[in-house]
Amino acid sequence: MNDNRNPFWVIVRKEVTDHVKSWRFIILIVIIALTCMGSLYTALTNIGAAIKPNDPDGSFLFLKLFTVSDGSLPSFVIFISFLGPLLGIALGFDAINSEQNKGTLSRILSQPIHRDYLINAKFIGALIVIGVMLFALGFLVMGFGLIAIGIPPTAEEFTRIIFFIIVSIFYVAFWLNLSIFFSIKFKQAATSALACIAVWLFFSVFYNMIINLIGKAISPSEMASTYQIISYQRFMLNLLRFAPGMLFNEATTTLLMPSVRSLGPLTMEQVHGAIPSPLPLGQSLMVVWPQLTGLIAITVICFALSYASFMRKEIRSR
Repeated sequence: MNDNRNPFWVIVRKEVTDHVKSWRFIILIVIIALTCMGSLYTALTNIGAAIKPNDPDGSFLFLKLFTVSDGSLPSFVIFISFLGPLLGIALGFDAINSEQNKGTLSRILSQPIHRDYLINAKFIGALIVIGVMLFALGFLVMGFGLIAIGIPPTAEEFTRIIFFIIVSIFYVAFWLNLSIFFSIKFKQAATSALACIAVWLFFSVFYNMIINLIGKAISPSEMASTYQIISYQRFMLNLLRFAPGMLFNEATTTLLMPSVRSLGPLTMEQVHGAIPSPLPLGQSLMVVWPQLTGLIAITVICFALSYASFMRKEIRSR
């Protein structure tokens, strides 16, 4: 069937247009663009100091544009980790309940279209906007970096940056799906927005506090063996990995810092004989494969919950 007549793509185009023309999106894109340009300026002014003798990542100059910070402003990766959830929440917290409150939802579903077209189009439309924006920001950083440094990125650096942007899209998509789920469950947009922000604040602030309290309660004694201490550290690290932000930070750090060879505590036997050198992209992906799988899994699960909730939702005409 021609896409121009396919109701699904008609709804997708409408969603993309509504997002791009909304003041909410314009304000968000201005905030994110300004903060990212601020982090890029900080990286460019401190990139010389970041390259140290015997630095395994010294040859990956372009990747440092995304990770370097002098402490005054966070790096580009930290900004995406912090502002990405807000972008996903802003694009989805009123996706369904606003249509229902205005009475347009029942009119749309009374047309000869499949019911799941609407929920799928809501997600795809917002995901297109998120993907285009993140790719645009990533290429903007690379463009300014190329002008300032004068050295083009290598093929591996470019590929690592592309993988970083793709991981960022999945990370933001999780929060988008969560906000759509709450927009289905709650009738008022304000309630769904507050619920999303509450979950975001819990994982951003309070979750680490709770894990620290648990860590103090079960911390091993000073007489504990090395293996007991390492087991404790691995257990605490696995608890932290229940937070989506932790999975994102570990995945992006490994992709943008090729010298990272492990994301957990190691024994002296494991460290002995290891030469500090950058890993190829394939091996870096193997290191963070559990994090990537977990991030994709929670995104898919959250979308499945939204899909099932919408398909079972009773929609009455007003």
